[in-house]
Amino acid sequence: MQTAIKQNSFKDKANQAFGISIEDARISKSYLSVAFIALLLGGLLGLLQGLNRAGVLTLPSWANYYQILTAHGLLLVVVLSAFFTIGYFYAGLSHTLGGLLPKVRKMAWIGFWMKIFGFVLVVIPVLMNEASVMYTFYPPMAAHPVFYFGLVFIVLGIWMLSAGAFTQVANWRKNHKGEHLPILSFFATGVFVLLVGATAFVAVEVIFMIIPWTLGWVDGINVMLSRTLFWAFGHTAVNIWYLTAVSAWYVVIPKVIGGNRWNDHLTRMVVIPLVIMNITGGFHHQIVDPGISEGIKYMHVFMSLAIGFPSLMTAYAMFRVFERTARRKGGKGLLGWFKKMPWGDVRFLAPFIAMAAFIPAGAGGIVQSTNQLDQVVHNTMWVVGHFHLTLGMSVVMTFFGISYWLVPYLSKRVLTPAMNKLGVIQTVIWTLGMVIMAISMHIVGLFGSPRRTSFTTYGDFAETLGWNPYMAAVGIGATLLLIAVILQVYAVFNLMFFAPKGVTEFPIADTEPGEAKTPYWTERWGIWVVLMILVISMAYVIPIVDMIVNAPPGSPPFKTW
Repeated sequence: MQTAIKQNSFKDKANQAFGISIEDARISKSYLSVAFIALLLGGLLGLLQGLNRAGVLTLPSWANYYQILTAHGLLLVVVLSAFFTIGYFYAGLSHTLGGLLPKVRKMAWIGFWMKIFGFVLVVIPVLMNEASVMYTFYPPMAAHPVFYFGLVFIVLGIWMLSAGAFTQVANWRKNHKGEHLPILSFFATGVFVLLVGATAFVAVEVIFMIIPWTLGWVDGINVMLSRTLFWAFGHTAVNIWYLTAVSAWYVVIPKVIGGNRWNDHLTRMVVIPLVIMNITGGFHHQIVDPGISEGIKYMHVFMSLAIGFPSLMTAYAMFRVFERTARRKGGKGLLGWFKKMPWGDVRFLAPFIAMAAFIPAGAGGIVQSTNQLDQVVHNTMWVVGHFHLTLGMSVVMTFFGISYWLVPYLSKRVLTPAMNKLGVIQTVIWTLGMVIMAISMHIVGLFGSPRRTSFTTYGDFAETLGWNPYMAAVGIGATLLLIAVILQVYAVFNLMFFAPKGVTEFPIADTEPGEAKTPYWTERWGIWVVLMILVISMAYVIPIVDMIVNAPPGSPPFKTW
């Protein structure tokens, strides 16, 4: 046992010193390549949507607006976010845990090809305009059965990748008894636990409800139950991407700016409640739905707002780290330290703007979790603006910042000053485009403009014509965003294949010297998973049983496009 531990420790040190192995790097680069190809395609479709909603582009007869909307949502919400998260965390697991085990590499590739196969199955009916159900795929709208079979393979791929991550972590813990899991791997563990928990709900919906329904094996589907199972997944998915971004805020950014990371104990205490309470918030997306008691909705709203406390902890922690680091570099006065931040470094600039964007994004989320306010904004462009702030800025801009060091690290290349400057320009353009788009969407949503609709003048009704200037601004924002997408994708593949060879650090910040030791009970993942299951049961068992026992008449499938 002692020999095994020494060998593993040597492997850890070698991995830290010489960088990631070619085999491990190939896995992460494959996931990142798919993610940024999806970004390019999704950005192009986003431009078509924006120009159509602005009334300046009429789509050809072979391209349905809702078909484009479905593809845009799947490419950016599912493909980009999921593939980037997995590529990033598998690189982190390799770096912090001494390299991936051979069997974990095999599991990663099996998961990769299962997900790719699943997405091919999903794309075929979307391209044929047989699955224009949007990424939420709400019944009673029904896509072609192949669409749902594709979703099954995507979920199976996620489960395989989660099993690989858990296997890697379990092996490290076996050889490092009594040690704390490295902080980035701790974040990864939480993310993969949530991925399994969230996809379990949508797997039940797709396998046991939707597929038999679309194949004609059953006459109707319980619409309320299927929506509930979807949002147990959908609500958590958004927060999974958020937790991925938060991991970089805590672990990477302090190193980039030359500082130390926040208290290790409190950092782990951010991850644990996010894992325990995250899934139990789905009904806050269903506040306007009938058939759910107010008490149950209130419980879910409370859970949704409860995860705001770790977010507030994060806001304090990040700005405290920034201030402390800048003052050590000579920053003076109340705000003078602000000037000491490396604003010209894209690895800091993009994630910092992402953090700042989460302030209005979080506030908008609170609005949508409030019954009276949600009645006003629920089915309006406000929700679309909120989603673009949370995912399009807070999450995706963090991913952009990560890519400028992660891709060179994986490729054994370096970020040149010229490419860094291009990254800063891309960040500014993306920020302008997203701010213009999100603000316009929020405002026009308050005026009543509905979401999920193609362009129309509503018979030239005077009030709805007042929405047009804001929708024109959405078109301008979408144009800027596509320019930024092209620059970002160019930067990623330049750094992957053409940048100068060299050594790039995987930036993981150390804790403050003399910091108190983190208690070992934070490592009791078995306890946290059991608590998560108990909280989920408390939130979902009673309403789901009620939806089954007192089910309304089932709905037949509809094709509304």
